[in-house]
Amino acid sequence: MDFDLSPDHELIRRTVRDFAKQRVAPVAEELDRTKSFPYELVRELGELNLMGIPFPEEVGGGGGDTLAYAIAIEELTRIDSSVAITVCAHTSLGTQPIYLYGSDEQRERWLPRLCSGEILGAFGLTEPEAGSDAGNTRTRARLDDGEWVIDGAKQFITNAGTDISGVVCITARTDAGSSCANGGGVGDADMEVSNFIVPTGTAGYEVGEPYRKMGWNASDTRPLTFAGARIPEDNLLGPRGAGFKQFLHVLDIGRIGVAAMGVGLAQGALDQALAYAKQRRAFGQPISRFQAIQMKLADISTELEAARLLTYKAALLKDAGRSFTLAAAQAKLKTGRLAVRAAEEAVQIHGGYGYIEEYPICRFYRDAKILTIGEGTDEVQQMVIARALGA
Repeated sequence: MDFDLSPDHELIRRTVRDFAKQRVAPVAEELDRTKSFPYELVRELGELNLMGIPFPEEVGGGGGDTLAYAIAIEELTRIDSSVAITVCAHTSLGTQPIYLYGSDEQRERWLPRLCSGEILGAFGLTEPEAGSDAGNTRTRARLDDGEWVIDGAKQFITNAGTDISGVVCITARTDAGSSCANGGGVGDADMEVSNFIVPTGTAGYEVGEPYRKMGWNASDTRPLTFAGARIPEDNLLGPRGAGFKQFLHVLDIGRIGVAAMGVGLAQGALDQALAYAKQRRAFGQPISRFQAIQMKLADISTELEAARLLTYKAALLKDAGRSFTLAAAQAKLKTGRLAVRAAEEAVQIHGGYGYIEEYPICRFYRDAKILTIGEGTDEVQQMVIARALGA
């Protein structure tokens, strides 16, 4: 078993690490404070061919694999989560459905622009009554004279409201006979869920005001509404009725990206804590020499190594064409919890300065919690893991 990264993977780590340190770090605090979307950084990431890393070159992608993508997300999150989630949601959720399930025409139309970063992709799954119960979709789509007419609402959607947002892939019920009165849950025998490509600017598709969030302040997150939104019949993504299976697979892939974010945030928190502990003096010496501080740093470092290996395992399983659902759920569960703990311990090591916004660790602390919620809560990951174990 070889734990060394290939030269190509080392190259992408160096490339993204240098970009994150040189371009993201100097502006991360201001972007967070002013809640400004990082348009310039996204453009530069596109120029570096980092907005479509895991997709083949023939469709406009970077020609990398899932491990390369996870490494890139890790390095971005090590500096700033808002930039990282912009790339992560765009790649894992916005672009993947079109690459995996799109027709030749759909892929030719959208993938080159998505992979270059010219436009951003989004994924509309979550609804007011369909969060962890993702199958409880209430958004409806019906055929009318060669067009799909969509009515419904989505919430907590990333990347749909920017000036360069291009498309959102959404789930909607396409069964004609069932009624929302029965609850529309996963257990409905007559429920039919399909996925659709909805371009930005479609009449009847409205993007709401951005949420006021605890963290990820430079990331775009909004509600969406569809009121008689009409799209061509061939904007159906894959076969009619295949939407539930499709989005479960997309979520599995997305969990690898979010797990990589957990690794990156925990590593960034450790970096901040170690640097501060070395320069902060108390009782005549750096606080890094005190055993209480050393134990905190040692524990985070140890858990971080395990979390990173688990995340890389999930990526490697996917790249090998093997089942990765269990590993992705385990990685997402482990890394989200670690990110929260690492950020909290790093704030504690900073003492009072950890509560001051001018120190990056304060932003890390606010950004960490969502990693135990987004892309499936910890409780959902536990359900997935338990089912895989046959419980």
